[in-house]
Amino acid sequence: MAKQKTAYVCNECGADYTKWQGQCTACMQWNTLTEIRLSSAKQTGSRGARFDSYAGSTGSGGLPHNKVTDLASVDLAEMPRFGSGSGELDRVLGGGLVPGSAILIGGHPGAGKSTLLLQTMCYLAQQMPALYVTGEESLQQVALRANRLGISAQNLKMLSETSVEEICAVAETLKPKVLVVDSIQVMHVADVTSAPGSVSQVREAAAYLTRFAKQTGTVLFLVGHVTKDGSLAGPKVLEHMIDCSLQLEGDSDGRFRTLRSHKNRFGAVNELGVFAMLENGLKEVKNPSSIFLNRGEQPSPGSLVMVVWEGTRPLLVEVQALVDQTHMNNPRRVAVGLEHNRLAMLLAVLHRHGGLQTGDQDVFVNVVGGVKVLETSADLALLLAVVSSFRDRVLPQDLIVFGEVGLSGEIRPVPNGQDRIREAAKHGFTRAIVPKANAPKTTPKGMKVIGVSRLSEALDAI
Repeated sequence: MAKQKTAYVCNECGADYTKWQGQCTACMQWNTLTEIRLSSAKQTGSRGARFDSYAGSTGSGGLPHNKVTDLASVDLAEMPRFGSGSGELDRVLGGGLVPGSAILIGGHPGAGKSTLLLQTMCYLAQQMPALYVTGEESLQQVALRANRLGISAQNLKMLSETSVEEICAVAETLKPKVLVVDSIQVMHVADVTSAPGSVSQVREAAAYLTRFAKQTGTVLFLVGHVTKDGSLAGPKVLEHMIDCSLQLEGDSDGRFRTLRSHKNRFGAVNELGVFAMLENGLKEVKNPSSIFLNRGEQPSPGSLVMVVWEGTRPLLVEVQALVDQTHMNNPRRVAVGLEHNRLAMLLAVLHRHGGLQTGDQDVFVNVVGGVKVLETSADLALLLAVVSSFRDRVLPQDLIVFGEVGLSGEIRPVPNGQDRIREAAKHGFTRAIVPKANAPKTTPKGMKVIGVSRLSEALDAI
């Protein structure tokens, strides 16, 4: 018997090595290499040839082989898409589902991944063949969830299986347009000897299912677990295999869930969809700004509304700051929904160019509603909220702020400034402090826009 080949793959960056070593030289992380056993070329060839005949009959669903095409002659017609039944999910995906695409959905336990996919599959099953594969739950558990949510489960095909070969064999017979595998961590390939959930099993199972989806034109949904720090469990190369990587975020005891795209080959990255968790399942929120602006009846210091850009639309969210006298040697800097290191940098800019010393103060900042702000347009609003709390002065309720703050105290413009101002005007805001380069030539009716170029000008404006 021929000796089986092995390789060592880094769980963080996906780099592979021929022998084990303590540190990955690609990402410089320690103790991240895991042994995987490689299948022989003969096994891989026979394993991948089973759906070649089916792929040839699907026409455009299969991948072209040995065909060189001039880039200028490529058809620029829009790729065929079909709706999932949820406007927010279609928005995050870039406009709908693309045949042959592989979509990975991750999230903490209880976030609502299975609920969202079950609702989507029950809707699609009324229009096209659909197959839902469950490896963690029994068919009775899935049926009870569908009954509790009150959704029609007619025409949806169910399969309880963890063998990837068996799943593809059943799918080859049923020929579904949409396939859900819940979850990829419990699937296994017969040629790989390690246990399900290991690096080698997750890697081979995802590659096997993705190749099947590409060759047959099937939309593939993979459900993935996340680690304690919120990243996707399994090898990093899993994100390179799929076309879309989505993350469903939100506390299990909270009402709202946010669906964000971290990778999308068919649409915008960092697109955000908002859902509300109700008794009858996840319901899309068409106007997310309205739910994040439920401010208290009594205005309080340290509260300010900012306009952030999520994917292809503006979003109004409230940022809160609390500055208090510290009782420890090292003042605390806590940021929820914002980057911790950027908070420390902005406080230094506030001291140097705003004349406000917070070295003996604890500073806590929070974005209301559980939204994570990843862009720099929140810098100016964050600093003004800190100043408001520090001076114990209430800012106007009809004021919105956005802008990036540089290390020299300058206020830099941000993309889509005009759209942000128009979105704020729609929600009744009448005053805005924005970068001077973002100030519109014609302001919306009833809106007063103040353009600033330095941090000192913004402090004078409030």
